[in-house]
Amino acid sequence: MEMEIDEPASASSASRLAPIEEVKPTPKQIKRIAAHSHVKGLGIDPESQVAIHEAAGFVGQVSARTAASIVVDMIRMKSMAGRAVLLAGPPATGKTAIALAMAHELGDGVPFVPLVASEVFSSEVKKTEVLMRSFRRAIGLRVKEVKDVYEGEVTELTPVEASDNSGLGKTISHLVLSLKTAKGSKQLKLDPSIYDSILKQRVEIGDVIYIEANSGTVKRVGRCDVYASEFDLEADEFVPMPKGDVRKSKDLVQNVSLHDLDLANARPQGRQGDVTNIVSQLMAPKKTEVTDRLRSEINKVVNEYIESGVAELMPGVLFIDEVHMLDVECFTYLYRALESPMAPVVVFATNRGKTTVRGLEDKAPHGIPPEMLDRLMIIPTMKYNEEDIRKILVHRTEAENVQFNEKAFDYLSRVGSEKSLRYALQLIAPARLCAQTCGRETVEFDDVERCTKLFMDRSESLKKAEEIQKKQADRSN
Repeated sequence: MEMEIDEPASASSASRLAPIEEVKPTPKQIKRIAAHSHVKGLGIDPESQVAIHEAAGFVGQVSARTAASIVVDMIRMKSMAGRAVLLAGPPATGKTAIALAMAHELGDGVPFVPLVASEVFSSEVKKTEVLMRSFRRAIGLRVKEVKDVYEGEVTELTPVEASDNSGLGKTISHLVLSLKTAKGSKQLKLDPSIYDSILKQRVEIGDVIYIEANSGTVKRVGRCDVYASEFDLEADEFVPMPKGDVRKSKDLVQNVSLHDLDLANARPQGRQGDVTNIVSQLMAPKKTEVTDRLRSEINKVVNEYIESGVAELMPGVLFIDEVHMLDVECFTYLYRALESPMAPVVVFATNRGKTTVRGLEDKAPHGIPPEMLDRLMIIPTMKYNEEDIRKILVHRTEAENVQFNEKAFDYLSRVGSEKSLRYALQLIAPARLCAQTCGRETVEFDDVERCTKLFMDRSESLKKAEEIQKKQADRSN
């Protein structure tokens, strides 16, 4: 920053009447609906502390959700050290949804890292390294810093060009930027490198931004709310005009994971022991190997910043699905990892009963060694009844914005009860497409029936496979 020019706030703008214009609606952007996007939490009654049968996008599984809420309370009281949770039950009983809801209950900024057990068997990385990386990704760190910034609404954005000595053309010598707050305004002369950051964030006149005085880092906060009447409310995020002076001290909070710090500190340009510098190096493309010694050094630095109040540890949720796929070496490694003071909340899930432990000849419940089962709080999940399946389908059709007539929805619910819930959920999108092909927005009975004939469920597929196998055996005989 080379120059700043104070300008008085304009008094005539307050008395100026805003023009009245007709706002034309814009088509909504098509968003991909995730399988559990409708889940907003565990749906616990605040008075009885028992899960409500239908709340927060959940239907049923009252006992499992109530147990999960107790685990969340234990996490908040820091009483979950060295232990983990196992969700055990048949397929399509909401195990992943419960783990995701636990992350929602823990609050914003808490990382949720899903992992399928088969992912640890990589030909490039050791099994223990994959587990450790997932552990570190699931541990968040909230870094708090007080920085000197320029903040306000952009009222002027003018790049100033200068002739290049080489004669090839013109270059930008500096950028003139005017920022306005409720108290006043300032005009700044900025370096051309800051102009590149402004272009990347697509900053325009009327946006609210802040620029760090020391580093020149630019952050677009949103569109100033005085322009809310001129734009589609769904197209942008509007924020109030900043109060106070343009130049001020601002509390900045940045959420990173320990894995991010590992990678940043492994780069040659990162100085070990400086969290502020580590965070600034996160976007560098070069990556090097992260060793156990480096991780231990980072843990020491993080502990120092936590004790001094600069940073706050945010243990997240590591969800390992199909845990029966892990072998005995992975379980042995998890014993030590769970006892670490920086361990996240580990939630296992499996749909197996008594099965062989990989790496051993013995069978054990859920394919988990007894030593590991002793460290787990086991939460069972039960199959849904017909009424709950119907309610779940109602939630999913609303989340995917698909309209069914009564006859078609009754048939879809019957398919979910007789065959499987997942099969019925997977028919929603194809049924809508069939209806749209016929020029209808409402799904009818014929659309659902056509999809059931085009797409087989698990039991029908197994029956077909057995028939083919029997025919091949008859031919060979």
